[in-house]
Amino acid sequence: MEEQNIIAKNILIADLCLYLEKSKALVIADLHLGYEEMLNKQGVMIPRVNYNEIKKRIERAFSELKAKRKKTELIIVNGDLKHEFGVPSRQEWKEVLDMLEFLQAHCGEIILIKGNHDNILGPIARWKEIKIVNEFFAEHEKALILHGDKAIDENSENYRNAETLIIAHEHCAITLREGAKSEKYRCFLKGNYDGKILIAQPAISAIAEGSDISKQIPLSPFLQQDLAGFEVFAVEDKVYYFGRLKNILQ
Repeated sequence: MEEQNIIAKNILIADLCLYLEKSKALVIADLHLGYEEMLNKQGVMIPRVNYNEIKKRIERAFSELKAKRKKTELIIVNGDLKHEFGVPSRQEWKEVLDMLEFLQAHCGEIILIKGNHDNILGPIARWKEIKIVNEFFAEHEKALILHGDKAIDENSENYRNAETLIIAHEHCAITLREGAKSEKYRCFLKGNYDGKILIAQPAISAIAEGSDISKQIPLSPFLQQDLAGFEVFAVEDKVYYFGRLKNILQ
C-alpha cells in the first residue's frame, strides 16, 4: 500500500532513503565508501560491489520520487559517507569523489552531516563547495537531522524547535522468521524521544547490512531505551510495514 511509504507527516520512505516533501530533500545515510579495501587489507577478500549497489539504490529512490512527481533540490548525507577513520585509501577517495559528482548531477545542493567515520573530508568538501555540518534543521518539516552517534545539546535552539529527530548510525535491521527460515531486512524505526518523533534510518551501504534491533544493544544514545513500542518499516523490493517491534517478537 502507498501509505506504507509515509513514515511521518511530509516525510516519505524512498527505498533506503527519506524524502522531506516540503524541503524537497533526500536524506541518505551510512554509505561507508571504501569499506572493501579496508577488509582486503585485513585479509578478507570480497568483491568491490558497495559503490555500484549504493548508486542503484539511490537511482531507485529517484525513480520512485519521479513517479510521484517529487523533485529533489537538496541531498543530505546523514553521516559516514566514507569508512576509514584515518587516512583515506585510494579506493575511498575515488569513490567519495565519484559519489559526490553523481549526487551533484541530481540536485542543486548537497549537505554532509559529519558522522563518526567522516574524518579528513574537509578538503574534498571545500573543493566541491559542499557544506559539512554537525546537524541540519529542516524548517518546513521541523525536523532535526543528525548522525546520532552522540548525545545532543537539548538546550540548543534547533533541538527545542524540532518536532521530529532523524538519526542514522545504528544501521537498523530486523530478522524475520518463518519456521526454520530467517531473513534479515534493513528497516526504518519510528518511535519517540523526549516527546519528539524519532526516526532511525538504515544504512544504504550494501556491505554494512545492519544490526538486528531485536537482539543487539543499540549504539546510539537516542535508541538506548525500550524499543518495544517502536514501529518497523522494512525495505526490500518495497516498503513493508510490520507494526510495533513487540508484535514482531511475539
